[in-house]
Amino acid sequence: MEKEQKKEGITRRSALKRMGLFMAGAVALGMPSLASCSEDKKKRIILYFTATGNSLYVARQLADENTELFSIPQLVKEGKYEFEADEIGIVYPIYGQMPPNMVRGFLSKARLEAPYRFAVLTYGNGKMVATSLFDELTRKSGKPFHYVTSILMVDNFLPAFDMNEQIKIDKHIPESLARIQSDLKERKHWIEPSESPDFEPFRAFLAFRGLNMEEGYLLRSEKCFVVQEKSCIGCGACTQVCPRGNYELTSQGVKTEGDCDFCFACIQNCPQKAIVFAKDSGYPVLAHGERNPNARFRNEHVSLWSIKESNRQ
Repeated sequence: MEKEQKKEGITRRSALKRMGLFMAGAVALGMPSLASCSEDKKKRIILYFTATGNSLYVARQLADENTELFSIPQLVKEGKYEFEADEIGIVYPIYGQMPPNMVRGFLSKARLEAPYRFAVLTYGNGKMVATSLFDELTRKSGKPFHYVTSILMVDNFLPAFDMNEQIKIDKHIPESLARIQSDLKERKHWIEPSESPDFEPFRAFLAFRGLNMEEGYLLRSEKCFVVQEKSCIGCGACTQVCPRGNYELTSQGVKTEGDCDFCFACIQNCPQKAIVFAKDSGYPVLAHGERNPNARFRNEHVSLWSIKESNRQ
């Protein structure tokens, strides 16, 4: 396991520390947490949501030795919503221009006290109104961010994109990361403008997909995904990568049920490609299946172990 982590340029111990897992252990022992102990406060805290590693990779690239990384699914699991630091950032993938439902719920409860707050939104195709939506969401909650930007990554939306073709496209990720790192170093105040002058195209998109802007991609996993018994070997990866803990190993095989962020952590990270989209699910977003059932994606710099540690419930 240590060897696998070193391939990512970070040891298992360092990864645990930077992901906040050491912090969770300290809290369990009754020790003061980072958020409550000012003398131990780090310069920067980054909160992230990841399914295939893109946002975790970006979060790591924006971190240094004075940064603590926290997985939002783990924070929700532990009921931790209060943080204080010199800088607090959030990194998440946009789903249909919107934050994942879990991220939206976290932000509605979070108290993020920092002189400088920033957000980096990862996306793979169009970003239409994503930055404006986030800015509007945080302003309505009374927690506006000082800097909001986006970064183009591999699009993991299987119904629309072939993963094998996506990874061939030069997304200019190093250049974008350099820009963001420079902006954060200067504590730049800037909200990236939307691509669309108004929200009408976005509302048309929601109607076409049959989605609700207040919920986003909040679906039901049992209606979206099926575990193929002939392919499943019972490795349990799906039970650990799902940020909502919707998968369970039973005597009858793997079962899934529960509210689903439609993040694709389960289907993309299954080593056997045993998880497929359900047929006749009734969801317009799944009406045409997927572009390439044989292609799957996880960010090349992020291990399956890291996805599990980020999302395990």
